[in-house]
Amino acid sequence: MSQQVRRADENELSNEEIFDVLQNERRRHVLQYLREHGGPVSLGDLADHVAAAEYDCSCAEVTSAQRKRVYTTLQQSHLPQMDEVGIVEYNSDEGVITTTDQTEELTVYLEIVPEGEFPWREFYLSFGAISLAIVTVLWVGVYPFALIPTLVWATLFAVVLTVSALYHTLVAREMTLTEFVDGER
Repeated sequence: MSQQVRRADENELSNEEIFDVLQNERRRHVLQYLREHGGPVSLGDLADHVAAAEYDCSCAEVTSAQRKRVYTTLQQSHLPQMDEVGIVEYNSDEGVITTTDQTEELTVYLEIVPEGEFPWREFYLSFGAISLAIVTVLWVGVYPFALIPTLVWATLFAVVLTVSALYHTLVAREMTLTEFVDGER
């Protein structure tokens, strides 16, 4: 547990704290591993998986030098910093990392948009803008849009939104930082 006790009103992370944590690839790998495996996890297991992600190999292929390099920086720098702001609970005496409420909140920032793929936030923004434009045109009664009943338009919007959200959900479940780094996606 953190040496520095956070007051209840300090439980929310500031943008600066979030950006500071996420700017480092190694800390992003820590969050991704915790997202996939939960906690508590041992520092040794975490170091193996982070090293495997960084060196683009399996855990079995990680050399002792690679593991030690990652283990040391996690132990001395990254985990204490993440513990200090409440993103994880790091027990340095036992070498155990436990997730917190903040851990899950930060993992939403790990969504990756591969090059060439349309970002979902832009899709939903565009869909909303087009829907509002069509609703406005229907309200005014512009031909030929007014020929189609409003219930048909509403059904069309609902179907497109539901199918899009379903597809987005399924794609997001399968896409992880590790898969992206390993080149599987």
